[in-house]
Amino acid sequence: MPDSSDVLFTVTRGHLDTGLRGFPVGSCMTSAVDPIQGVSYVGYPVAELAYRDPEEVAYLLYHRELPTAEQLAEYKKLIADRTGVPAEVMTLLKALPAEGHPMEWLITGLVLLGMTCKTGDWLQDAYNVTAKTPELIAAIFRIRQGWGDPIAPKPELGLIENFVHLLGVPGGDPEKLDTLLRVFYVLHMDHGGGNLSTVVGKAVASSKTDMWSSLAAGMAGLYGPLHGRANQECIEAVMDIGDPEPGFVDRAVRERLAAGKVIPGFGHAVLRAEDPRAQVQYELGEKLCPNDKLFRTAVTMRTVVPAILKENPKIQNPYPNVDAVSGTLLHACGLDNAEYYTLLFGLSRLPGIAAQIVDERIRLRDGKGVPIYRPKYVALNQPARSIKG
Repeated sequence: MPDSSDVLFTVTRGHLDTGLRGFPVGSCMTSAVDPIQGVSYVGYPVAELAYRDPEEVAYLLYHRELPTAEQLAEYKKLIADRTGVPAEVMTLLKALPAEGHPMEWLITGLVLLGMTCKTGDWLQDAYNVTAKTPELIAAIFRIRQGWGDPIAPKPELGLIENFVHLLGVPGGDPEKLDTLLRVFYVLHMDHGGGNLSTVVGKAVASSKTDMWSSLAAGMAGLYGPLHGRANQECIEAVMDIGDPEPGFVDRAVRERLAAGKVIPGFGHAVLRAEDPRAQVQYELGEKLCPNDKLFRTAVTMRTVVPAILKENPKIQNPYPNVDAVSGTLLHACGLDNAEYYTLLFGLSRLPGIAAQIVDERIRLRDGKGVPIYRPKYVALNQPARSIKG
């Protein structure tokens, strides 16, 4: 019998069919989500890491410590040396139907990279994911949007700077995009062990399939409107309101709620205070696009929406989350097609999921790894029957 101090959860029938919400099923060494303090990476509050080198933060998740200057230089060289998407993958991307959502293109692209680039070593494949997916995702932008052929990489620029170069956004401001996407990448990199895309990726990897297919499965989870695609819905809601005047926003929000619509970007499954990742982005917006009308609308919503939602005593968290303003900033800096915002979320989240897969495959349980996922489902409403007379 386990000691009472080891009992973390008592399961009742009421817990069934609730999406495993809140069930402790494993451990996570890369990040944690505190209801008040928000997300931390290996103990560091994410707001303190927001302006660090993206490669530095990825290294932290893989190795549990911030790199020295020498270690960071070595890691950046490792990533730069592994940049490059095989030509056959680019050819196949060009043959994909334009009607497919950008996330469907990403899922396909990850499988294609697995066919051409997998090593069978979990950590090395994780590094390769970090190195190669910026070029894959930039190519999806360019091919699907008709911006022209993929651009040759310049990995010496740095991970995100190279990504902005690879995008080649028509009419975009590379300096602003560099600043925004460096922060965006860090803020979205990891989010505890239990978010859907991470759980799915780890579950698939537990069958000992490869890193690339596991991440493709995780991105299929991120693609859903209740997960990563929420950022697309947020900018659409901000555009629908479209006027930063507080009285107008108040009326528009109340009309949306009265019509049975939600206000995307507010509330969170775990947090019970404003998301620090949102706070970082609001502050960044004041530097990058302070006079942008949509940004000013989002800023007004930051105050107005929580006040309205608090009128409903059933709402536990009326505050902005990471999605509340991210799409607005992307739009203001030249990435004005919201259909691609989840793709950028995926770019950021892939290293975090990969780091957790590495832990579950080769580090946890004294290196034995986590067994194949096999939760128990309780058989209900299945009386004994027979087709015999």
